[in-house]
Amino acid sequence: MKTKTLVIIAIAFFVAGNLYAQDKKSGTMHHMSMGNAGKHSKAGELRTAMRKLWEDHITWTRNVICCLVDDLPGKDEALKRLLQNQDDIGNAVKPFYGNEAGNKLTALLHDHITISADVVLAAKAGNDAKLNDANKRWTANADEISAFLSGANPNWPLNDMKAMMRDHLKLTTDEAVARIKKDYSADVRAYDKVHDEILQMADMLTNGIAMQFPDKF
Repeated sequence: MKTKTLVIIAIAFFVAGNLYAQDKKSGTMHHMSMGNAGKHSKAGELRTAMRKLWEDHITWTRNVICCLVDDLPGKDEALKRLLQNQDDIGNAVKPFYGNEAGNKLTALLHDHITISADVVLAAKAGNDAKLNDANKRWTANADEISAFLSGANPNWPLNDMKAMMRDHLKLTTDEAVARIKKDYSADVRAYDKVHDEILQMADMLTNGIAMQFPDKF
């Protein structure tokens, strides 16, 4: 019975892991459903934890964007919490990939956050030269994150990781630009898209880990 259950879980992860490529063609969002039993499995617990980490990522990113664009108080506190989230994400992968890999991912994500602030501030100031430079550095960092993750897990193909990360950059930029333009309806729509995409990313990471380390699940 245990073997049969592991096979079923593995098949579910394999199917879910291929949904992103299909989504890119169809424009349809899919999220893996594990049912009530899955929510209490180790794989279900990892999925919930991974989603929480990446939802925190976009929530505190949005908070920082609003602080920077609208000159709101609490910017430093929001940024500190956002950077803590990058530590949390790195720590979450250490049980699977070790301390060195977790620390490397955290460092790359810290750069991701620092550069994103440069992007927002340059866009707010209307400084095209600085914006172009920041966007180049941001894309290069995203590609470096993608390469690092893909190198750690064969179930995270490089092209898929790059597509995920670059979509994340584009959607976050759309969110910031809408906020700068005071187009708050577009701002809300952009955040909803960011939220949908980050859940896909979280699930892709969970699926890959479960497939690479079936003995842990």
